Amino acid sequence: MTAPAYRRLSVEQRRAQLISTALGLFAHRPPEEITLDDVAAAAGVSRPLVYRYFPGGKQQLYEAALRQAADALEACFDEPTAGPMTERLLRVLDRYLAFVEQHDAGFTALLAGGSVAETSRTNAIVDEVRRAAAEEILRHLEVPEPGTRLRMAVRTWIAAVEAASLIWLDEGRVPPREELTAWMVEQFVAQLLVTATRDEESALAVATAVATEEREGPAGELFRRLVPVLSVGESLL
Repeated sequence: MTAPAYRRLSVEQRRAQLISTALGLFAHRPPEEITLDDVAAAAGVSRPLVYRYFPGGKQQLYEAALRQAADALEACFDEPTAGPMTERLLRVLDRYLAFVEQHDAGFTALLAGGSVAETSRTNAIVDEVRRAAAEEILRHLEVPEPGTRLRMAVRTWIAAVEAASLIWLDEGRVPPREELTAWMVEQFVAQLLVTATRDEESALAVATAVATEEREGPAGELFRRLVPVLSVGESLL
């Protein structure tokens, strides 16, 4: 296999190229399996040149690649606050799971833990993505200063999405991505509804969200499927 031809780039261009190359490698192999020689070969440069830009070695390069991946993950949650809430979430989760699918091994190593490249700094970057995702979801719920219960419900759902993503990769991407996306949005609706029975603020957020939904949309279809399931508990009323 012929190595890529060396190209003279500016400092910023070369640094961006090395980060992008590393991210591509980390996406499909756990960080501990990647060496600086692998990065150098894939980028078509020498190992000393990689060290020139990342004197901290692989760990520094990994953190830079992780920062870029984190920015991309945060961008998945950037969605206009218009239209039915469930349809907005479907688009958000479709982008999120597309990223997960593209960066399978790296995503698993990052969230499952245990990587030799895992440090307090990498954990902080991951936690920042979780918090940013929660803030975006709360923004869509139109709650400017959410209380503990509503915030906990949203963050619990984000943790469930992460767990489901890892299991999905482990199970060979079964069910299909579209089905998993719809299922996780339905779980979000269920999480909000249950929280609303105990928290007035959450009940108001649910009412606001339901007002944006359409009868033939995801929420309407879910509620119709829930009616016969809930009927089994009529004797408890």
